[in-house]
Amino acid sequence: MATDTRTEKEKMLAGELYNAFTPQLLSERAACRELIYDFNSTRPNEAEKLIETPFKCDYGYNIYWGENSFANFNLIALDTCPIYVGNYVLLGPDVKLYAATHPTDPQERLDGVEYGKPIRIGNNVWIGGGTIVVAGATIGDNSVIGAGSVVVKDIPANVVAVGNPCKVIKHLKEPTRAPNQFQQLTMFNLQK
Repeated sequence: MATDTRTEKEKMLAGELYNAFTPQLLSERAACRELIYDFNSTRPNEAEKLIETPFKCDYGYNIYWGENSFANFNLIALDTCPIYVGNYVLLGPDVKLYAATHPTDPQERLDGVEYGKPIRIGNNVWIGGGTIVVAGATIGDNSVIGAGSVVVKDIPANVVAVGNPCKVIKHLKEPTRAPNQFQQLTMFNLQK
C-alpha cells in the first residue's frame, strides 16, 4: 500500500481531509494575521481599499479578487480552498465566505481533520449584508443574494435569491450594455 507523501497544505489545497495544526499551516495563518492586522490598522486616507476594514481571512493566498469589486465592513473569508470573486461584485457588510468546513462524521472531527471546497462568485453579483456562503457554493453572474441569506447550494445566473436556505425568488434579464467606469469617491474628494 502506497503512503501519501503530500503535505497537509497540499491536501488542504486539493479539498481533501487535512490536519490544520501542522507547523507550516500554523505559521502561514500567523503570518496572514500579521498582515491583516496591518491592513486593518491603515487610516482611511492611507490607501484605496477594495475591502473595508475590518477584514479577516485564514491565509489570503486563496482569495482571487476581480476588477472593480468591493466588500463592505466585516468581511470574513475562510480561504482554506480558493474563493473566487468575479468582476463588479458588491459584498454588503458582515458577509461571510466559508470555504472551510468540517466532516459530519463524529470520529473524523475527533481525529482533528477538516477540509474545504471552493466558493465561486460570478461577475456583477450583489450579496446583501449578513449573508453566509458555505463551502462549495457557486453564485452565477448578475445574481442578487438578499441580506441575511445562507447560500448552501449553487445559485444560477441572473436571479434574485433569498432566505435560509437561499432560494431563487425571481429571474432577471441579463445586462445588455458594458459597465460604466466606476469612480472611486472618498470623503476627501467629496469635500473639495
